[in-house]
Amino acid sequence: MRRPADSRRRAAAPLVFVGALLLAAAVCADEVPLPGPVVDGTATKVAPGAPGSEPLWELGMGAAWVRFDDYRGSDQTNNYLLPLPFVAYRGRFLRADRDGARAILFAGKRILVDMSLAASVPTKSKRNEARRGMPDLAATFEIGPNLNVELWQSNDRRLKLDLRLPVREAITIERSPQAIGVTFSPNLNLDVRGFANHWNLGLLAGPLYADRRYHEHFYGVAPEFASATRPVYRAPGGYAGWRATTALSRRIGNAWLGGFVRYDDLHGAAFTASPLVRRDKTFTAGLGISWIFATSSQRVQVDD
Repeated sequence: MRRPADSRRRAAAPLVFVGALLLAAAVCADEVPLPGPVVDGTATKVAPGAPGSEPLWELGMGAAWVRFDDYRGSDQTNNYLLPLPFVAYRGRFLRADRDGARAILFAGKRILVDMSLAASVPTKSKRNEARRGMPDLAATFEIGPNLNVELWQSNDRRLKLDLRLPVREAITIERSPQAIGVTFSPNLNLDVRGFANHWNLGLLAGPLYADRRYHEHFYGVAPEFASATRPVYRAPGGYAGWRATTALSRRIGNAWLGGFVRYDDLHGAAFTASPLVRRDKTFTAGLGISWIFATSSQRVQVDD
C-alpha cells in the first residue's frame, strides 16, 4: 500500500536531518577559530572591517550528495540528495562554525570541553538482504561531552593537531525515541589551513568503541528473526573497528563548498561474528554546496 504524503514527509525529515549532520560533521574536521575576550556571553564586538573579525552569525542554504552504507558492516549502499543548511554562529557558549554546532562547556588555553554530535541514516529492512524480515533501523543521533586537547600547533597557526575524546549517548529518531547505548570514539585530528592556497583540510583517525546495547541494536539477531542463513546472535560491547576521514572545505565569496571521504575498517570488532556483518571495510563520501544569503551586521573578534 502506498503511504500518504504526510507519512512520507515524516519519514524523510529524519533523513534530511541526519544527512546534513553527517556531512557537516565529516567536512568540519577543519580547525575552528575560537572567540577572543568575552563580553555579555559572546565574543568581543568590533568595528566592521577590523582584522581577524567575522560576522556574529551567517545563514545559507544549499544541497548535498552523500553516499552511506545502510549501517557499518552492511554490503548495501545508498545515495542521497539532500538540502544542506549553512548556519554559523560565533558566540561564547554556543557555536556553529567550521567545527560543527556545539555548546561550549569549558575553554582553556589548550583544552576545550564541548558537546559533540553524530548520527546514522535509517535503514528499511525490506530493502536490505541481511535484515530482510527484521524491524527497520530508525535514524539515530548521538550527543555527549567531548574533551579536545591541543597537542601541537605550528608557529604560523596553519597546522594544528588535537586529541579528541567524545563520549555520546545514541538516541533513535522516531515517534517514540529510545536510548540505545553509549559510544566512545577517541581520535587524532590534524587541521591544515591554506591547503593548496585556499582550502581547509582536515585529517581524522581513531578507534571506535560502544557498549553492548549499542552493538545489539545494530548487529543482534533475536530468536524470532533467526533463519537458516541468519542464526541467533547476541552482540557484545567493546571495540568496534576504526575510522579515518579526509575532508576539504572553503569559502568563495558567499558560497561554501565542502566534501569528505571516510574509510571504515571492522577487522577485530567485537561483533564481526554477527550474520548482519557482510563487509569488514568500506568507503563513504559526500559533497555539498551552500549559498550564504544572510549575514549579521555585528562582527566579533576571533582568534585566527
